[in-house]
Amino acid sequence: MAKGYWVSSYRAVHDPERLAAYDRLAGPAVRAGGGRVLSRGALSVVHDDGVAGRTVLVEFDSFEQAVAARGSAAYQEALAVLGDAVERDFRIVEGVD
Repeated sequence: MAKGYWVSSYRAVHDPERLAAYDRLAGPAVRAGGGRVLSRGALSVVHDDGVAGRTVLVEFDSFEQAVAARGSAAYQEALAVLGDAVERDFRIVEGVD
């Protein structure tokens, strides 16, 4: 079974306090959904049209698990706190099996 990944690339952070509040809620929600944070805001080298900003990579045991975690009540609560505090590209991708 192919793994699933959340990939978040932040273009802008408008409210760092709300982002911190989101992080406090999102971390436990991700872990409860079976996710493991592989990278969060680490150094990166950006090419082509990429934006040098915070990038988060979360791994799940399956694509379906990643989708379910995004829809969980706990993660939805974190998203409500985040609101429009950031501009980001969030996607769920299937790993190579």
